[in-house]
Amino acid sequence: MPRVANGAFFSLLYAVRPKDPFDNLLHRYRGLLYTQARHFSRRGTDADDLLQEAAIALWGDRERLLGLPAVEQAAMVWRIGRNAMIDTLRRSRPTEALPDYYEATADDNTMVRELHERIALMDEPDRTLLTMQLEGYSYDEIAAATGLTEKNVSVRLVRAKEKLKKTYYI
Repeated sequence: MPRVANGAFFSLLYAVRPKDPFDNLLHRYRGLLYTQARHFSRRGTDADDLLQEAAIALWGDRERLLGLPAVEQAAMVWRIGRNAMIDTLRRSRPTEALPDYYEATADDNTMVRELHERIALMDEPDRTLLTMQLEGYSYDEIAAATGLTEKNVSVRLVRAKEKLKKTYYI
């Protein structure tokens, strides 16, 4: 799928009804995708970039998507679009450089090692959830891997962190 300039992708979604099956799919779910993009965008121009990344991700699964019944297709479009938009925002997240005078010390490594040791001593559900979050997994990815709901992952992580604080820092 070719990349288009900012502002152009949204207008492509609302163009005359296309004849290609994949274009029909984008046309059918344009409102859902646009709503997601507006939800995740931080500035007005980001929505088109997010829409485009979602369309690219959908293009990658087009064969499977086009063979699904309408209800499953809508759910899959929602999930693939959402994940693509989240991934795009993660990649574009601004980072701050460490000051020039900063040098990694043995204390930094010691603290990280101690944290991992303390997590290793925790009960299994808490240990898995905390480890996955430290590795950078999102709540929905953790939920998919563990079979829990996103809300349950969130609640369990908060409780596990509180347990970690009470047990080791107070």
